[in-house]
Amino acid sequence: MPDVRLLRNNVGGSARMKVFTLRRALIVLLLLLCCRGVILHGQAQDDAADTARLIEVLGLRDGSVVADIGAGSGQLTVRIAPHVGRTGIVYSTDVNPERLREIRAAIKKLEQQNVQVVEGASDRTNLPERCCDAIFVRHVYHHFGAPPAMNASLRESLRPGARLAIVDFAPDAGVSAPPGRRDTAPNHGVTPETVMNELMAAGFTEVQRLPWSSPGYFLIVGRRSQ
Repeated sequence: MPDVRLLRNNVGGSARMKVFTLRRALIVLLLLLCCRGVILHGQAQDDAADTARLIEVLGLRDGSVVADIGAGSGQLTVRIAPHVGRTGIVYSTDVNPERLREIRAAIKKLEQQNVQVVEGASDRTNLPERCCDAIFVRHVYHHFGAPPAMNASLRESLRPGARLAIVDFAPDAGVSAPPGRRDTAPNHGVTPETVMNELMAAGFTEVQRLPWSSPGYFLIVGRRSQ
């Protein structure tokens, strides 16, 4: 006949182990949620600072037409749209269909009527010629596989006198890899000198590096003169 006390002890120990495992799982989940909250809060702060800096550098105001190239989920698109007002336009582009769906969902949720979502391409903006008062490209330039073609398209999408802003980060290697190989470590990123040289080769003038809002990134601006 089995020892009843032993069975009770085994059952009790198993129950306590399940409770302990459940508590540990809940603690891990709470820690993960807290970390995610901190990351999202930090990203939101960076997005707000970056938006304010772009508005300042590009001279955006009510009625401006601006393009967000490689907009991702539209984090900056939805922040800049209210600033340019009902008479302004924000072209929000990306090459990823899923990102485009996220942008459309975001602007629908916020009821923003002045955003036009455009499917971009790897070597062109797919925007009308001379449509923009300003264009910005945040954290995307190093992904360009054909910078000469893309920069030419960016220039054609700007009106004469309009400005382009490139925000990116330098690779750990300290030098830029050839186009198409700038998105993997240790070559992940692009140097500001490379961006400046490629923009000048595309015909941009007044190309210069300016202070940026988020640490670890740089800002290069250039102008279409004619």
